[in-house]
Order: sequence, then C-alpha cells, then structure tokens
Amino acid sequence: MNDLTKLLHFDQKSAGPHGELHAPVYRNIAYHYEKSADIEQVFQGKRKGYSYGRQGNPTTAALEKKITLLEQGVDTAAFATGMGAISAMLFALLRSGDHVVASSYLFGNTRSLFESFERFGVKVEFTDTTDVSNVERLLTPQTRMVFVETIANPRTQVSDLARIGELCAKLGTLYVVDNTMTSPALFKPGRVGASLVVNSLSKYIAGHGVCLGGSVTDTGLFDWSRFSNILETYRSVSPGEWGMLQIRKKGLRDMGATLSPDSANLIALGLESLEMRMERISSNALQLAAFLEGHKLVEKVYYPGSINHPQHGLATTLFSACSGLMSFEIAPAVDVNRFIDGLTCFACSSNLGDTRSLLIPVATTIFYELSATRRCEMDISERLIRLSVGIEPLGDLLQDLDRALQAAAD
Repeated sequence: MNDLTKLLHFDQKSAGPHGELHAPVYRNIAYHYEKSADIEQVFQGKRKGYSYGRQGNPTTAALEKKITLLEQGVDTAAFATGMGAISAMLFALLRSGDHVVASSYLFGNTRSLFESFERFGVKVEFTDTTDVSNVERLLTPQTRMVFVETIANPRTQVSDLARIGELCAKLGTLYVVDNTMTSPALFKPGRVGASLVVNSLSKYIAGHGVCLGGSVTDTGLFDWSRFSNILETYRSVSPGEWGMLQIRKKGLRDMGATLSPDSANLIALGLESLEMRMERISSNALQLAAFLEGHKLVEKVYYPGSINHPQHGLATTLFSACSGLMSFEIAPAVDVNRFIDGLTCFACSSNLGDTRSLLIPVATTIFYELSATRRCEMDISERLIRLSVGIEPLGDLLQDLDRALQAAAD
C-alpha cells in the first residue's frame, strides 16, 4: 500500500467511539492513573502512557507516527520548532570534547547554533559537503556526528549524501540529515544511510505557514550500542531505542521545546496534501528556473533541477524532484526593492514551503548579521533573491516576474 494511502487512513485505526476520520485534539497536560504502580511503570519506561504534557500527548504522538511512516523510520520525536528539534538533539547527544563535521552551507540559524555549542567545548568544523572527500579529511576518533542538509538555503548546494552515508556507515559515525528542503515526499534520507532525519515541520510538511514545528526521526540504521554518549540511565531498554529515548528525555523533557497539540493537529492536516503539493511546487519551480535563466535581466539562477546547476546530476539521482527553493541574482540595471515591491503573485516574506509563492532579498535580511566578507565567502551576492515557489498557476507567476523585472529596470 502506498504511503499516502496509509497516511490518509491512519487515524481510523485509533478512532474513538464516534468513528472519527481525524484524530481529536487532546489539550490535557496531566494524566490520571487508577493505581500508583501504573504511573510508576510509565515513568520508568516499562509501560506505554503519558506522564506530563511537556513530554508529549496523544495528538503529538499521532503526528510523530505519521512522520515516522513517511520517513520510513522507527520512531520520531516532535518539537515546537525545527530549531528546537536540532537544539534538543544536539544537547541530548553531544558532550564537551566531541567533534562534529557539518556543511559550510548550513541554514544561518543552524550554523549559529553549532557555533554556540563550540562555546561549551564541542569542536565543530564546517566544510564543503558537496564532495565526500572534504568530510573524510576532517574525521577524527572524536567525531561523533556528521550533519548535512539535503539542499542548502539559499544557494541550493546539494550535499554528496549517498557517499557521506557510506563513509559514516563504514566508520560507525552518527549521520544526521536535515530533510526540510526536500521533505519525505521527494527524498527519504534513510535510503542513503542517515541515522537521524530532521524536519522543520513549519515548512513543506505543514505547507500552510500558520504554525511552527520540528521533528527528529530515527531511521533504525544506526547501532546505538557503539555511541559512547548514551547515559547509563537509558541503557535499560533495547539498544535500538537508546538514541531516541535520550533525545526525548534529555532533549524534549529537559529543554521543554514541546509542540502544542493544536499545532500538531494543523501540521497533521497539512501533511495529507504534501505529496500533491510537492509535485506542483517542483514542476512550477523547474519551469520558473528555466524562464529566469533565459531572462536578460537575470544574471545567475541557482536551482538543483536546472541542468546548469553544479550538482544537477547528483540532485536528479537523489531526489524524485528538486522542490521549490531557488535563488537568483538580478542584473545591476534592476532596482531590487522596486522589483520586489512591484510583484503581486509573490509575497515578500522570510518563510518558505508555503502553498503561496514567497520571496526575499537575502543579503539585507536573513544574512544581514553576517559581514560582507563572510557573505562573499558563502557566495551570497548583494543582489541575490530567494524564491519559495508555491502552487499558483504557472502562467501567473511567469507574467508577474517578467512584468516586475521590466518595470524595475526602466
């Protein structure tokens, strides 16, 4: 049975007395047990149940199972935001003296987070992960994790995901892949050996831009018995459960980045249309990229689906489609602000992954905190614009871009 079919009928399996097609929203934060021995067993992990809302509830648990299904993993923990998911995962699994290799093209907030961990004694080295040899060169006996994204934001570099996975598998290194830009509809990181998969549920998975959320999924491929940072407290269960148990306890419980049940419900509803949305979004993006590449007022276009992209071959091998994120540099003759202000089908916004098309000037907004020198090192042009392509009719998007470009060059 197709994963989409399983997803659409998932809630029926646990329907209440009224035969609900969608799981109800549980807003309780506390749970009553008839016998004290029962709640003791829940706290000790000997029995399934809920102890306190900060550690999840039936509504968030239902969403976690759906993410696990789509990522073809074994377990998922949901969090209040994507950054909350990454923060909790790093906090739970790393300690002073550890070494991490990460992509030099990481989303700015993720890179900032890793730099914060350096202040607590974790050594982090950033490298060009489009070539596995750069990763291999940096690995040491102290390397506890390799962290990459599928498609970088905003310049769309594609990591050498499969070969990095092979390298990590050979060495027994934890391999974490952020799947936000592709989503499980276009790519399943477990197929390239990912140990853990991160998703910002706020983006493509929800698709509507009205709530925040994040998740960490265990693919079941990593041997946690080889991971020295698992605390003795969490070794009482099967080794396959050690990693997620520690993430839930030391990450979700202790840090408190809890996904609200109302947000979990909204994300679950959006998730049902993920596959269809990603098909339309990817199709629109591919044709928009071709249009922009041929436009006289556009100098460069960065989209993995374009044959001119440096990792185009890699992207088409890995992904079923190349998603909706792209960026482009407009010609000096075009006034950036006039161009953006002249658009009607693109909303100027810092979000991405919405059903509606969004756009933002990069250097002066989301990368503003970086110095001009650092932006130059990352190939972030002062005239770079990021697009998050939506599901609008393609003709409207093409006409809007062309009209606004021409008007801003007059």
